[in-house]
Amino acid sequence: MSVDLLGFKIDNYSFDEAITKAKSLIDGDRVAQVITINPEMFQAAESDSYFENIIREAEMVIPDGVGVTLGLKLTGKSAERIPGVDFAKRLLQEAALSNIPVAIIGAKEDVITKAVKNLENEISGLNIVYYHNGYFDNNSEIYEDLKKYSPKLILVALGAPKQEKFIYEAKKELNPALMVGIGGSLDVWSGTVKRAPKIFQVLCLEWLYRTIMQPSRFKRIFPAIPLFLIKVLSYKDKI
Repeated sequence: MSVDLLGFKIDNYSFDEAITKAKSLIDGDRVAQVITINPEMFQAAESDSYFENIIREAEMVIPDGVGVTLGLKLTGKSAERIPGVDFAKRLLQEAALSNIPVAIIGAKEDVITKAVKNLENEISGLNIVYYHNGYFDNNSEIYEDLKKYSPKLILVALGAPKQEKFIYEAKKELNPALMVGIGGSLDVWSGTVKRAPKIFQVLCLEWLYRTIMQPSRFKRIFPAIPLFLIKVLSYKDKI
């Protein structure tokens, strides 16, 4: 089931339903893409038709940013927020249970190295067959490595929309797998960035905590979220 937001289809799953759907895509016969969408990505799609098309063609689009769920409420709809960092961690746990080979791409070398070490220590049986930092110029070289190791779950942390474009272009290059854009998750898993306290997570105020801790984020979030919500209200009036 999906709901419409600014002309895009957003999957309306519970967290567990999203995991079940993702697991079915891991077992599929092609490369499948999951996009964990936030207001900034809607903004980017507005001026980037290629990125817009990527969102439309993705096998799953789940609401990550609280602005997305708020936008849906403004149009009389609802969808459970599924934080990308939690979604990806749960997929890694599920992969470990079934010995599914995993690849992780993105961030600085020291960050991804720490993240991989922490994940392997935390998740028993996790089979990370390949990882690479996010600083490369030739996608084809990374695709060749991925074909060699044949992971079935590939997490990509290059930031949006770069990670979504990397995944989309991989669809015609790689063996069947599920690929998920995970943004800044490696920063959290490496311990470089501290996750918001539980109360902020429960109240969907992680964005506020991170803005307080990293004031430089303010320019990125504002005016992006207010403009996004204004567009949602304008779009609602037209339909």
